[in-house]
Amino acid sequence: MALLKVKFDQKKRVKLAQGLWLMNWFSVLAGIIIFSLGLFLKIELRKRSDVMNNSESHFVPNSLIGMGVLSCVFNSLAGKICYDALDPAKYARWKPWLKPYLAICVLFNIVLFLVALCCFLLRGSLENTLGQGLKNGMKYYRDTDTPGRCFMKKTIDMLQIEFKCCGNNGFRDWFEIQWISNRYLDFSSKEVKDRIKSNVDGRYLVDGVPFSCCNPSSPRPCIQYQITNNSAHYSYDHQTEELNLWVRGCRAALLSYYSSLMNSMGVVTLLIWLFEVTITIGLRYLQTSLDRVSNPEETESESEGWLLEKSVPETWKAFLESVKKLGKGNQVEAEGADAGQAPEAG
Repeated sequence: MALLKVKFDQKKRVKLAQGLWLMNWFSVLAGIIIFSLGLFLKIELRKRSDVMNNSESHFVPNSLIGMGVLSCVFNSLAGKICYDALDPAKYARWKPWLKPYLAICVLFNIVLFLVALCCFLLRGSLENTLGQGLKNGMKYYRDTDTPGRCFMKKTIDMLQIEFKCCGNNGFRDWFEIQWISNRYLDFSSKEVKDRIKSNVDGRYLVDGVPFSCCNPSSPRPCIQYQITNNSAHYSYDHQTEELNLWVRGCRAALLSYYSSLMNSMGVVTLLIWLFEVTITIGLRYLQTSLDRVSNPEETESESEGWLLEKSVPETWKAFLESVKKLGKGNQVEAEGADAGQAPEAG
């Protein structure tokens, strides 16, 4: 028994075809929106590629760009099919290709749904990418004379100023690396020598941070050196001076920014996915109702359209049987090839 059977007369078929034609062109615009969202996200990720460890984070924007292009192509073709559907001569050319086309549309909708889910689920991968990338970027902060790293200082400083953050997980991350270049250290100074000798790796470590960590909302001049030494500054307690430096780490700040972007894009993609599913269902009804017209020349006759020719369990059972037959067919061909090679081997 057919699933969700609906009766159509000529008037209903015309309205369905015209409505689907209009919806498909709206979907072309939706495809352009998906493409634009993916392109925007890719540009935003490229801006900060220096503080990202690998290219895994570009999976989502690349997928959105690809699905946007496919959406424009498929919906443009579907619009043409709907336009030609009510002309028997033109529809006859499309009729053999409609079932494969609808199967491709179903596959497209499944992939689009998975891409929308990826927008919500790739937070963990992005967090690891940002964490390792920021850690490496901070190590290269001092290498202003090294080719390929000379702009890292500017990148980190602009990042901390723009996102109001400091370090990877917090400002204390700067205490664990030498972020001051040897070029600006006086090695004849006793203090510099003592600090370098006190460190196993021979690094110049200080309880200080770059200027870009300073919070301009602080009522006092920024304290960026000897941050944990209360006696070095008048009326100062580093545990209560929250306004002095940005407290939040840059990994959390960037993760929050990109997560909000991808969540918004995921919501938009899900809404477009629902629209695409509606169009696919409408195309299925149009195809089945036109195929059931007894005489294509008699456009006034009624016909029935349905979503599935059989019930869901029967359709699934028939699909599994067709897959089994396909597998057996491949096995028979392989055995035949082996049998043909056996005499030659003998």
